[in-house]
Amino acid sequence: MKRLVTPIVAVIIGLAVGAVVISLMGLDPVEAYRNLLRGALGSKNGLAETVVKATPLIFTGLSFAIARMAGLLNIGAEGQLYIGGLTSIAVGIYLQGLPPVVHLPLALLAGFVGGGLWGLIAGALKVRFGASEIITTVMLNYVAIYLVSLMVTGPMIEPPGNFPQSPPVQDSAQLPIVLPGTRLHLGFGVALLMVLFYYVFLWHTTVGYEARVTGSNPRAAGYAGINAARNTLLIMFLAGGMGGLAGASEILGVQHRLFQNFSPGYGFDGIAVALLGYNTPLGIILASLLFGVLRSGGNMMQMVAKVPVAIVYVIQAVVIILVACEELFRRWQKAKGRPGFSLSALLSAQPREVKESHD
Repeated sequence: MKRLVTPIVAVIIGLAVGAVVISLMGLDPVEAYRNLLRGALGSKNGLAETVVKATPLIFTGLSFAIARMAGLLNIGAEGQLYIGGLTSIAVGIYLQGLPPVVHLPLALLAGFVGGGLWGLIAGALKVRFGASEIITTVMLNYVAIYLVSLMVTGPMIEPPGNFPQSPPVQDSAQLPIVLPGTRLHLGFGVALLMVLFYYVFLWHTTVGYEARVTGSNPRAAGYAGINAARNTLLIMFLAGGMGGLAGASEILGVQHRLFQNFSPGYGFDGIAVALLGYNTPLGIILASLLFGVLRSGGNMMQMVAKVPVAIVYVIQAVVIILVACEELFRRWQKAKGRPGFSLSALLSAQPREVKESHD
């Protein structure tokens, strides 16, 4: 419960900053937030859209979190998402004559493996040449995005070639709708299974334990004989696979075709989701749903209250900055041997306490 305080306070401050910005624009923040909540939670379709928006964020949040728990920084979930979408739809289009019970799992597996191999490139470069995974994963993002653009304007373009898009995925490879009348698809169930896998793998397997030890103290892990190179390769493959599933679920469950720039930044938002959720399984689900509310309700807010949907990104940015700053302060104070810092403690502290904490 103690760890919930900071994210809640950060969200409240983010909403307050958003309200100030809306007021400065001459609009009513109460009306804006009422319509945001009505759009996200006020109807069956709104609730379904919230979960649909949250689904790829769960995958990309897991992608960042599993690498972070092993001491790695995977900034490449966006690129892994694109490669996962590409490989999954390739299986969904070109493998024909398969029953859904075979075709759909194969398409999802292709998305996982495709994204995993993309993440493995960064892991191999780190193990072989010591290349920073931060730089390589960021660079691979651009390669993946341009590769998808190349494919949908060339080899995979739908005949007769008037639009930069692939043919539709076969019905047997589409994720089925689980709530009739909405777009809520089975990908959300797959995302929850991956959260369960994340928990079991990290906290109930030997390899997961070794990965967490390496992430907490690489030197101690080395003295204990833990194979850091093997763990790096495995973790980057799993992280990439999670990102790949984000693309597969979006293509097989929502888009049903491959387009250029089909992701609105789910890979980068996944970093915020993992930070806000402290890399915990439940925290990632809750943070994803929060971002899903903001994304799905933003359109209603813009249409009815005339508030630009960009306000949603302002709120997200404030929340991310606050949570990230707390983490930075905690590390700085730990390095200096000072008492732990928490945003909630700072806000509730008396002026004297605040002053002393910064002396």
